[in-house]
Amino acid sequence: MRVVSLLASGTELVCALGAGDRLVGRSHECDTPEWVKRLPACSAPTFDITGSSREIDALVRDRLRDGEPLYRVDEALLVELAPDVLITQSHCEVCAVSPGDVARADPARLSRKQVVDMGAGTLEGILEGFLQVSRVLDAAQAGETLVSGLRSTMAAIADRTRRLHPVSIACLEWIEPVFNMGNWGPELVARAGGQSLLGKTGEHSSATSWERVIEADPEVLLVAPCGFGIERTLREMHLLAGQPGWRDLRAVRSGRVAVADGNRYFNRSGPSVVESIQILAEILHPEEFPPLKQGACWQYYAAS
Repeated sequence: MRVVSLLASGTELVCALGAGDRLVGRSHECDTPEWVKRLPACSAPTFDITGSSREIDALVRDRLRDGEPLYRVDEALLVELAPDVLITQSHCEVCAVSPGDVARADPARLSRKQVVDMGAGTLEGILEGFLQVSRVLDAAQAGETLVSGLRSTMAAIADRTRRLHPVSIACLEWIEPVFNMGNWGPELVARAGGQSLLGKTGEHSSATSWERVIEADPEVLLVAPCGFGIERTLREMHLLAGQPGWRDLRAVRSGRVAVADGNRYFNRSGPSVVESIQILAEILHPEEFPPLKQGACWQYYAAS
């Protein structure tokens, strides 16, 4: 079976199922595990993704307003690779290649490909998606084992946090404009022993006012922009630190502003989403969870 994954979390999942050797192509965003970068990239963004969060937001809004696609699928390469299965997602047209992007290619040439659509917006939906993909790949047992292990990890963290006082947190998924973290983000927080003050489980992340962040006044502020790693996020943190009322926030006064890898964790619905819970547990309850992920996956931010 030949597989092309046009979704970073799908590529991560295929490898976690022990089926990485079936991958013959990937999306431009697929980067985990490291070796998948050697596979041919079958997609590309149709806008400049190297700019600031403000510039990217403006470009995306312009293209959506004009009905233009955000991603281009290399139809000729797909035909050459001749995959039996294509993995895409329909949860967010902004984040990654969708079935609609695939459909823009010549349907007659791709009609024999089975398209697996990962479209979940909750943790339970994500896990069910893992099982669906595993069945398509004839790896149902591996899927059951993977999901069982992830559930056990989540349960173990929940057992440790259940007796702890919930710590309030505001999670931001974009910097300019400010977006709250929705989808499965609030579930991650709850399982890590926190209280999410912005965003609702299952609802898309959305732009929010800075005034709302100030009003929430969380004990912890987490900044994990979708598609940004730690270094890229740090380059824009001055935009938040320059907002009115920044220094008055409880999280700032107590030194509990954290920056995390939002590209690898939090916003990616692959198996590493469970690691996001571990990261949050370290941030929310440092007295209970040693900082095993600190430095590589997240770090504290202090404005100069």
